[in-house]
Amino acid sequence: MGLFSRFVAKIKGESSASALDWDELSSELLAADLGPVLTEKVIAEAKKIKGDDAEGALREILSQHLSQKSRELAQGSSPTVILIVGVNGVGKTTSAAKLAHHLKKSSQNLTLGAADTFRAAAVEQLSTWGARIGVPVITGKHEGEPASVAFDTVKSAVENSSEYALIDTAGRLHTKSDLMAELGKIKRVVEKMRPVSEVLLVIDGTTGQNGLIQAKLFSEAVEVTGLIVTKLDGSARGGVALSIEDQLDLPIKFIGTGEAIEDFAPFDSQRYLDGLFA
Repeated sequence: MGLFSRFVAKIKGESSASALDWDELSSELLAADLGPVLTEKVIAEAKKIKGDDAEGALREILSQHLSQKSRELAQGSSPTVILIVGVNGVGKTTSAAKLAHHLKKSSQNLTLGAADTFRAAAVEQLSTWGARIGVPVITGKHEGEPASVAFDTVKSAVENSSEYALIDTAGRLHTKSDLMAELGKIKRVVEKMRPVSEVLLVIDGTTGQNGLIQAKLFSEAVEVTGLIVTKLDGSARGGVALSIEDQLDLPIKFIGTGEAIEDFAPFDSQRYLDGLFA
């Protein structure tokens, strides 16, 4: 991204940054999806930088706006139950499959649940991924009860001694209240058998501040514990990750960088900051 590389050169030693420079930086930060709230904070703090290590000082400023919460997956009583939530089109179902593949590589035994029953393509997609990576997928009837599929997934995971039960949930947004109520129901039904250890919200990194709005809505409904950000591939708009962590204190736990099953990795905050200065 290199968002801050040109700016750093202007504030080394005695800052030569003019009012116009600050305005340009502000515009760049907004274009990079840091959002107006975080942009204002960063500009105010950057104006106080003195000395030759401008990059180090600016990096420290940005670090303070990242969540300090653990980026490791929480561990519950076996099976650890993880709900994957998010709106349609952000890569939610693919992310569920990628996370399953990621865990399976470390010899974890797991079960996938296709609880997005309102979208037939999601069930087919997850079933196809499951067959490819060798992970059982629990399904239900099209437009059937998502909570029932989620419950059956955890039940199967218990019976098969799975270490994880990953559940892909519905993502339709045409009636937000219905969607959020459905997610709440899934969580309540599942917790009759096992506690939900993680609720991971999938956000498309290219949707900008709309991703922040989604994070707020889902957090209010199901107590999101972490994020999976897709399409965070070094584009100039990757600042939304920083904005979400700053405003909601939700840690990004994984990122998706492409369509292939291997294009998925734990989020490395320092590597992310490196990208902002590269």
